[in-house]
Amino acid sequence: MVAKLKPYSAYRDSGVPWLGEVPAHWETNRAKGLFRKMERPVKDSDEVITCFRDGIVTLRKNRRVRGFTESLKEIGYQGVLRGDLVIHAMDAFAGAAGVSDSDGKGTSVYSVCTPLIESVDPYYYAFCVREMARSEWILALAKGIRERSTDFRFAVFASQIVPFPPLPEQTAIVRFLDHADRRIQRYIHAKQKLMALLEEQKQAIVHQAVTGQIDVRTGQPYPAYKPSGVEWLGDVPAHWEVRRLKSLVKRIDQGVSPQADNYLADGTAWGVLKAGCVNRGVFREGEHKRLPPDFVFDSALAVTTGDVLVSRASGSAHLVGSVGRVSSLKYKLILSDKTFRPIFKQQIDPDFMVLAMNSRYYRQQVELAISGAEGLANNLPLSSLRAFHFAVPAFDEQHNIVEHLQTSTNKLSTAATQAEREMALLHEYRTRLIADVVTGKLDVREAAARLPDGEAKPKQSDKAQDLIDAAYAER
Repeated sequence: MVAKLKPYSAYRDSGVPWLGEVPAHWETNRAKGLFRKMERPVKDSDEVITCFRDGIVTLRKNRRVRGFTESLKEIGYQGVLRGDLVIHAMDAFAGAAGVSDSDGKGTSVYSVCTPLIESVDPYYYAFCVREMARSEWILALAKGIRERSTDFRFAVFASQIVPFPPLPEQTAIVRFLDHADRRIQRYIHAKQKLMALLEEQKQAIVHQAVTGQIDVRTGQPYPAYKPSGVEWLGDVPAHWEVRRLKSLVKRIDQGVSPQADNYLADGTAWGVLKAGCVNRGVFREGEHKRLPPDFVFDSALAVTTGDVLVSRASGSAHLVGSVGRVSSLKYKLILSDKTFRPIFKQQIDPDFMVLAMNSRYYRQQVELAISGAEGLANNLPLSSLRAFHFAVPAFDEQHNIVEHLQTSTNKLSTAATQAEREMALLHEYRTRLIADVVTGKLDVREAAARLPDGEAKPKQSDKAQDLIDAAYAER
């Protein structure tokens, strides 16, 4: 269906940078001629509406209940009705604009808009605002409030020139994009499920090896086992040791907490690692902030190739305690206070420890430590890390396990990488398709007319949050 889409027969210059040429029969108008800003009173029964960065506007409870800043008093809240166009003034640059699927109340930072005239489809204009965000037009309008943020209030939105196709075309565009989006999201979800299954299989193989459930030389259990004395570890091979991390390291370094700018180092300046610098055994060099030129730090904090890094904290609980090894470096980086660097003793293979510290039994210790660290949600205390237990074979056996796992999980890793690449391409394709259709670069009228009847507009809260929140959204 999409492959058969063609441009319109004639175009004219819109005079708007983010919009470019539009179909010759389309009009343009300032948003103030299409929408009014509502300021409805709030009822006692109203629940909180949240405008998310992926364009979903719904009751907060429909998506998640954690991770929000809670106010002691609800001041300035306004009523929101299903079908309202809602624009988040501070987060519109990141795509926080959409049509509410519920009645409720929203913060005063939202512009709650309704059409002034009947020939306006709010769903189409939600796509328009999100395209203004994707093209960075909203960022270009910013007046220096703070980096990567704006104050896209209704007055600013109202002054913008926006496309004004005939209402049937607005409706056709929305119908087509809803249909295409459902199909693309299904493909993305299938890739996510595949990646999760591959990761689960890989983790099972690693767990068996690093806990001694399987002798990698024979593929069978070891001949004799002994109790580890650790509940979540169980029995271990009789000749293995169970040791605390503090006995396996010379020391554990921790970095500093400087004020840093939120962009990548240019290769000459220094950067400080962020919490997400490692995940699932992989070092992510781009997860850092640039240091001020005059910042003075101890050169011993510099990150070098071969370092093992442990993420101490993250806004996402699943990243806390993630471990990775630095394979190569493009930027000059130092440790942050959110990063630990264990320096292992001579008879400990760092690659074995990276595998063990990304295994299930390590994660269980992390979760227990965090749950017991009062007032330190999603923060791994150094004292807890030092006390973690590990099942440790002799050095040669550690090395054999590493080599075996590198070989046995290689196909799984390759398949996961391919699935991730395909998922990224699907996200890019979806973004490009929406941009081309909303701005009139592709004519979808016939395609929309051929769609089966009875396709209801998808309830926005049903779309999976993790499709956007994972690797591709807030970067």
